[in-house]
Order: sequence, then structure tokens, then C-alpha cells
Amino acid sequence: MEAEGYRGYCLESVAADYDVVLITDEEPSWEVPYIRDCMVVPDPTDQAALSAAGRYLAERHDFTGVFTWTEWYLVPVARLVRQLGLPTTAPEAMQACRNKATARSLFARHGVPSAASVSVRTLHEARAAAERIGYPVVLKPAAHAASIGVIRVDNPGQLTAAYPFADRAAGLGLESTDVLVEEYLDGPEISAECVTHHGETTVVAVTRKTVSDPPYFEELAHSVDAADPLLAQVAPVARAAIRALGITDGVSHVEMRLVGEQPRLVEVNGRLAGDMIGHLVRIATGIDLPRAAADIACDRAPDLTPTRSSAAAIRLIYPDTSGTLTRLRLDGPRPQWLERAHFQHRPGDELVLPGDGGDMFTARIGYVITTAPTADLAQSRAEQAVRALGIQISPRAAGETSRSGLNA
Repeated sequence: MEAEGYRGYCLESVAADYDVVLITDEEPSWEVPYIRDCMVVPDPTDQAALSAAGRYLAERHDFTGVFTWTEWYLVPVARLVRQLGLPTTAPEAMQACRNKATARSLFARHGVPSAASVSVRTLHEARAAAERIGYPVVLKPAAHAASIGVIRVDNPGQLTAAYPFADRAAGLGLESTDVLVEEYLDGPEISAECVTHHGETTVVAVTRKTVSDPPYFEELAHSVDAADPLLAQVAPVARAAIRALGITDGVSHVEMRLVGEQPRLVEVNGRLAGDMIGHLVRIATGIDLPRAAADIACDRAPDLTPTRSSAAAIRLIYPDTSGTLTRLRLDGPRPQWLERAHFQHRPGDELVLPGDGGDMFTARIGYVITTAPTADLAQSRAEQAVRALGIQISPRAAGETSRSGLNA
């Protein structure tokens, strides 16, 4: 997923108040106006290479804080920050966030409502776990993100077919290569956007989510309303989950489902939410989560005072079928409430849905963001904006395999 369209707002916000030194996996391009210095580390999960780059840059600049908003780098960055003697949540807590089996164990130990979960390494073990938990179950990699490799299974026959899908994604995990078999939490999906400083957590917003139909869990839309009545209900559970994992400082994205109208934990991401959710929070409330993350990294109390009371929504655009994108344009006049439209694919690109062997990187066309006084209206406007897009797909022929070199 190209970074500028999803994290550009973060770097722009931080650079408005701080001098930024960047460690990145490729030569900077769009980032250049926002940074003072940079070092390229082809694989930032390589702890030795990352730490060497950090020490080198620390000799050139007077660092006051270091943080990341990239899921895969949470643990190595926490270790780097500790090596530099700067404020950070313990690497062990970031490790717990990244390993969902560890997180489930800590939730159970601290009485945080979660889901029954068993870590497995074979199809045989998965079958036994599913029988104990009871169908439907969810298979997911123990250490991945963005719903990659996550699939719902309703019966033993589906389990046999679905296990390789989850196992392939799990094999790419850094903290664990296990597959989790989990109780299916049946209810609306939400997340709590949280800011923790010196062990005290403030839940600043609730994000309501729309996900794809089973068996996959692709996120299709999000909305944030400053006046969401769920905020008071889910805040105690979000704070309890963050305490259970040992997060002391930083911005977290806490995913839950409402089961019988009661929040139960899906997972805690120890970083800013993706899919432009932090931008939605700023539009709706005025609270700047990237700036808060930078402040906390520098051991400064963040300003979490709401300055707006509005709503915003994002609609993530997927094709109805895998195939070649042949037409993409925004038709008609652009309404004032359309805050932005972003496309990460162009005509000629191949789009591959998860059911055909793809994922969010190969399938998602882009997104639109809309504003409104309420979340319902913002969501309605987002759907209206998507309907106005001129999108055409040439479907793949039956049995056709995906091409390499996808522009994602």
C-alpha cells in the first residue's frame, strides 16, 4: 500500500511542530519536504541494521523522541528507543501487541472480555481446536495485520479448505508463525482510538466499521462521530486492554466487537490506526493523533482538547470482481463535503480479491473521505461519492492466475 496516500497526513502533522529525521526502507520522495535528514534501511525489521542507523543519526542530531506508525516495526523500534535511552513503552508490551496469542492470554489473566483462542500449527490441531470452541470459528495469523489471512469457518469442510489460506499468511509473521483458531464474535465491529501517557489512557474517539461479507474480513468503511454515545461504554474496556498489555505511552488502535451490545476485544494495535482513521478523528474532533504520538515520544503531555464536534467517513473502494481496471475517474462536480478522493491503482492494473488469492494491497482501488454533521450522513455521502465514480473492470477469465508486479 503506497505510503503517501495513507500516512502522508501523519508526517505532515508531525513536521509542522518538530524537526523530523526519518529511517525508511527506500529512498524518500514525497517525504522530502517534511524531513531534515534520512537513512535508508532496506529491512527495518533487521534489528542490527535499524539500531546502527538509529545510533548514526543520533550522533548527527539531538534526538528527543522516536516512534513509528508502521505495524511491522513496533518491536524493533521499541528496542531501538530503549537503546537510545529515550521514552518508550517496553518492547515486551509491543511484542504482546504483535503476537495475538500472547495478547489473548494477557486479556484472560486480567479479566478483559475477549474471545476463546487456541494457537495451532497443523490442520489436525486446528480441527481439534474448532471442535472444542464450536463453529463458527475464525482462523487468523498470530502475528499479522490488516485482516490478511483472516477467514471465517462455519463447518469442518470449510476448515480444511480455509486452513492453508491462514497458514500461508501466518508463515510471514515475525513474532510468530502460528495460526489462531478463535471464537467468532458475532456483532458490529468498532475500534477505540486511545492515547496513553505515563500509564494514563484517554479514549478520544470511537470508529464504527463496515466489513465485507463472510468468509473474509476486509474493512470497507469507517466513520467517526465526535458525539458517538458508544464512547463512554467502550472506554473502560479499551483502557483495561491497554493496561493488560503493559502499554504505558503512545497512541493505540483497540479493535472490538459488540456482542449482545457488550464490547469484547479483537486486538490492540500499539500504533496509530490505518485507513486514514486518524485523519477522520481530526476532522470530527480536532484532536491531532499524529501530533499526540510525537509529543508522547518526546515525553510531553499531548493536547487532547476537542475543538470540533462533527463527523467524517471513509469508504474504501473495492471491485465486485477480480480483473483489470479499465476505467477510473470522478464524474460530475465535486461537492464541498467530499474532503478527498484518492486512487492507488490506475487503468491497466490488475485487481485481485482475497477469494482469488489477493489481499487488500492487490484489491483496493482507493478511497473517498466525506464530512457531515453526523456519521450516518457522512456515510451516506461516501456511498454517493463512490456511486459517482466511473469504474469499469474487465473480469478475469475462469481459471486465470494473477500476474506478478501488481501496482499496489
